[in-house]
Amino acid sequence: MPGTGDIALSDVIGALSYALDVTGGQPAGHARRTCLIGMRLAEELGLDADERSDLFYALLLKDAGCSANAFRMAEALATDEREAKRTMNLTDLRRPLSAFMWAFRTVEEGGSLPARVARLRDIRAAGDVTRSLMQARCDRGAEIARMLFMSEPTAEAIRTLSEHWDGGGQPVGLAGEEIPLLGRVVGLAQSVEIFHAAGGPRAAWAVARRRSGRWFDPALVDALGAVRRDREFWATLAVSDVAAWEPPGRRLAVGDSSLDRIAEAFARVIDAKSPYTFRHSERVAEIAVGIAAVMGFGGLALRDLRRAALLHDIGKLAISNRILDKPGRLTEDEFAAVREHPTYSLRILERASCFAPIAWVAATHHERLDGSGYPFGLAADKLTSSMRVLAVADVYEALTAERPYREALPVGRALEIVRDDAPHRLDAAAVAALEEFVAAPLGGLASQGPSTSRPSMPRNSPPSSPSAAK
Repeated sequence: MPGTGDIALSDVIGALSYALDVTGGQPAGHARRTCLIGMRLAEELGLDADERSDLFYALLLKDAGCSANAFRMAEALATDEREAKRTMNLTDLRRPLSAFMWAFRTVEEGGSLPARVARLRDIRAAGDVTRSLMQARCDRGAEIARMLFMSEPTAEAIRTLSEHWDGGGQPVGLAGEEIPLLGRVVGLAQSVEIFHAAGGPRAAWAVARRRSGRWFDPALVDALGAVRRDREFWATLAVSDVAAWEPPGRRLAVGDSSLDRIAEAFARVIDAKSPYTFRHSERVAEIAVGIAAVMGFGGLALRDLRRAALLHDIGKLAISNRILDKPGRLTEDEFAAVREHPTYSLRILERASCFAPIAWVAATHHERLDGSGYPFGLAADKLTSSMRVLAVADVYEALTAERPYREALPVGRALEIVRDDAPHRLDAAAVAALEEFVAAPLGGLASQGPSTSRPSMPRNSPPSSPSAAK
């Protein structure tokens, strides 16, 4: 990445990979453990330092595209897409009976038998849904890697990780050595981690051996056969420092401008989860910085606020699209799940030393001055100026954007609702600064309403309270 600094890129990406774990339906630390397994295989294969460096970041970023198919998967299967992804990874979908049983158990969560049968018929009529879902994931993952200035071998490894040795994989159907070596390693490593987590080294070895020559390169399975005897490695898998596996002499450090790029890239990952949040994080960041500039924030405060705004919803990757995109009123349990997303944001951002200082700002965007917000119930005396600004920016952007349960509100109506919440729930000075920013000739996105490039949305009746935004 451009620029130099003393912040280890592996620390930043390794920490943010926890967000990719949850959107892919995997337990916390999945990407990091996959990285260790892949790097141990690379050691066994004798890959050189450049190849191992490219592989290292492909392993950590392998699920960067997972959010890109979340909405379509939840919609097509009518279920929690994270659970569907988790069980899918434990199933050999290339075997017709296994695929049918997985689909029958998965579709129409909580639905009747006729509803499940009807859903399966709809999926069959739609054509190759799996291929299109995998295409979206793989292409977006490679795009995010390139946005982070990763090497082309890293991006290609991410793009091809679901291709299979015999040509039966997704999304293109590459076979044998048409699949880049690093892509083959990533594909094997992630399956090994998933089955290792479910049943230990014996289960991981059994599935690798059973799929050798079909899913996996036999030579890589042979290398795994040697690694499986390394008891010390498997025993320390959950506690090993991932940064220790980055090739010496190839360790990447990042500077300040690169951290901005990382925040922007992960904002794309966050907003890709739902078409209803298209560019939400970017718009919130622009509005928050605009408000703060009017209020006289200095350079470093503006920088930190922008990063917090870009990453404030990273915890939403842990929430099912069946809840986030629900057109009707949420149940108590569903709203309880939504209320937890700032807590996830806090936990994820605190893992990265460079983003830890902004973690609480990002995680308090739903807190209110009177203590009525969530998830922490903080009141005015605990909310800093940056927290107050971000809360106002988030509400305003949500009101002027389409949601599953209502159309976007006009700017004037959105400002009226925000104004009604000041000074008891929202900060009056921040609301006044918002109005000044929106009225300014250079008010940008804040004064334009929803982005004209937002994907078209179905229309739904508005909820009883327009400000009740998920």
